Amino acid sequence: MLNLGQINTLIASKKTDNGVYLIDNELNEVLLPNKYVPDELLMEQSIDVFLYKDSEDRIIATTLKPKLMLNEYAALEAVAVSTYGAFFDWGLEKDLMVPYRQQARPVVQGNKYVVYLYLDEKSQRLTGSTKINNSFKKTEIELEPGEKVSLLAYEKTEIGISVVVNNAYQGMLFKNEIFKPVKVGDELTGYVKKIRSDNKIDVRLNRSGYGAIDEQTHRLYDALLANKGYLKLNDKSSPQEIINQLNMSKKVFKKAVGFLYKQKRVEISETGIRLITDKKENKDLQKPE
Repeated sequence: MLNLGQINTLIASKKTDNGVYLIDNELNEVLLPNKYVPDELLMEQSIDVFLYKDSEDRIIATTLKPKLMLNEYAALEAVAVSTYGAFFDWGLEKDLMVPYRQQARPVVQGNKYVVYLYLDEKSQRLTGSTKINNSFKKTEIELEPGEKVSLLAYEKTEIGISVVVNNAYQGMLFKNEIFKPVKVGDELTGYVKKIRSDNKIDVRLNRSGYGAIDEQTHRLYDALLANKGYLKLNDKSSPQEIINQLNMSKKVFKKAVGFLYKQKRVEISETGIRLITDKKENKDLQKPE
């Protein structure tokens, strides 16, 4: 079976003037145009290709790798807007169309948007959508609080930033827990904070508990090393000063400083904190007892 929007492993069947025909295990054929045929490809050899439809509505194969697959999400740039919809660069020769009816808001050429790729049942074409709130998986979420996840920021709201979690689930990153600039389309690493009853996920950018202290302590230590062992920050510094320099909250900063101080790694003064340099490297930092 030929699967549109996915990587298919097919067999080279015959060579023609236009390219090489590939077949699946049901003997369905698809053309791999000459410009995508590897020089080393032999007949009866398998090859991985992506399948989509060309401008004449024929299924075509390519060795180019698109920026997203079927039922996935990616930040794409709008390269053109027409009377039919908007067209996005997704890494293939033919741009991906997002019809007007699938636009959460009018698309502006040159801007980036998070796009969901689906197979339109009526046309059987791969189609993009920026209306992604209803596309997320609603099944039981097999994630645990504290688990590391991938995040893709797709919308700013009054309470924070909506994110795609692990390319499948809907999540929320609350603005009071964001300590660095985040814009739509940014790919981030985060941690599960809470899984809600509606199968939406609250996430944070930093670990909680001892893991968070350990992680932020290493960040603070690395910042000290990068600044010749001294930072003009202490518990009297404003939260914004700490965020600007370290991308962490003042609360976490104070815990990390206290942790290093207990391990006799830093000296605290009225003007800042200074690294005590006759200690082992930061990789040997011990977790809190």
